[in-house]
Amino acid sequence: MNKKDILRRIPKIDEVLQQQPLFDFFEEKGSAFVTDTARGVIDSLRKEILALTDELAEDFDVDKLAINRVAESVIDKLYEEDRNNLIPAINATGTILHTNLGRAPLCREAVENIAKVSRSYSNLEYDVKAGKRGSRHDIVSSLIVELTGAEDAMLVNNNASATMIVLSAMAAGKECIVSRGELVEIGGAFRIPDIMEQSGATLREVGTTNKTKISDYENAINENTGALMKVHKSNYDIVGFTEEATLEELVALGKKYDLPVIYDMGNGLMVDMSAYGLDEPNVPASLATGIDVMLFSGDKLLGGPQGGIIVGTEKYIKAMKKNPLARAIRVDKMTFAAMEETLKKYRDEKVALRDIPVLNMISADKADLKAKAERLADAIKAECGDALKVELVEVEDQIGGGSAPSVRLPGWAVAVTSDTATTKSLERKLRKYELPVIARIQYDQLLLCVRTIAEDELAEVARALK
Repeated sequence: MNKKDILRRIPKIDEVLQQQPLFDFFEEKGSAFVTDTARGVIDSLRKEILALTDELAEDFDVDKLAINRVAESVIDKLYEEDRNNLIPAINATGTILHTNLGRAPLCREAVENIAKVSRSYSNLEYDVKAGKRGSRHDIVSSLIVELTGAEDAMLVNNNASATMIVLSAMAAGKECIVSRGELVEIGGAFRIPDIMEQSGATLREVGTTNKTKISDYENAINENTGALMKVHKSNYDIVGFTEEATLEELVALGKKYDLPVIYDMGNGLMVDMSAYGLDEPNVPASLATGIDVMLFSGDKLLGGPQGGIIVGTEKYIKAMKKNPLARAIRVDKMTFAAMEETLKKYRDEKVALRDIPVLNMISADKADLKAKAERLADAIKAECGDALKVELVEVEDQIGGGSAPSVRLPGWAVAVTSDTATTKSLERKLRKYELPVIARIQYDQLLLCVRTIAEDELAEVARALK
């Protein structure tokens, strides 16, 4: 059969749209969307046929041009087009704050509050008691003040934005003194010096990569100095012959020269986690040193939604709230809804460790993780029988997300291998499952690290392997 004869067999679009299986989709998806999808399927078939050589045309499967087969193709395409680009995934990597997987998973109450607030109108900028316009800054500021001991607080859309508005309000047109060893690059090739430049402040580097003394800061102070700044090296470590100025030293120097001290803490840890191997600075203790302004992320060790939290002296925070940048980097009602519920957990440290997923994963007991790995292994064996080799192995998990780069958390994983499939093909198939399972390959084994797999996800991982 030649190409012209094959092309004549392509059904008309009206004929395809009259097929019974498509009727429900008109109501659910809309007639315009269904029609456009059908037109696209038919156009693709036409292009496929036109690209055939005479030899290939003779072997072309004309049955695929039957009206019912084309209608089935339209339905498949409708399902494909309806699939969201942003979908849930199961994190089996053992990296808790996996930036590529959305960093911190939210606590149950935060998720419920997002749904509750976003499905209706809200008092985002309305003072219900006074019956007049309110400020969105007031939604979480008093709660943050309660938890940190700061005079005032502000929430913006991420910590890079926080850095920009802090420097714009406090050091625009002036120099900001920072240690050369703290000029970090954060995710996506964004660098602290670049952000500082955009804020209007001038960077004044002092010290060396591995050593910066308090005298280096003092020697750099001049009539154009606007602020002293310390940046926590949350995504890398410098070890060996090192020295850095402490917050207490910088606070004393700031008072001596009447200069504000800014601390870009980054990680957002609200409680002392040293008992669990995480020896990182925390917000209340750092603020208690007397620094003027501190900023940190909401979706790292705080365990909340993406956001940049700024705390400190009232006069500086008020100036930031009035800064023109404040509107450009403000957060929406869903972020406020999630952040408020997350912060409320910190009123009791035990509640925070129990309910905030990030903290719960960090503080997980190794014996409990082994028992969890055993439950996952049993579920896999029940689903897959002898088709896969399953064993428990000890692993080292990590915090991730640009936090505590040297910390390794002892944990357990289920190692999976197969006689009929390569480890890479297993990983690829898991990744392409309808609910993607993102695993880790180590020593030619597929590792399913249970620290980052929720209890209610264990059965789904086993089904994915089957």
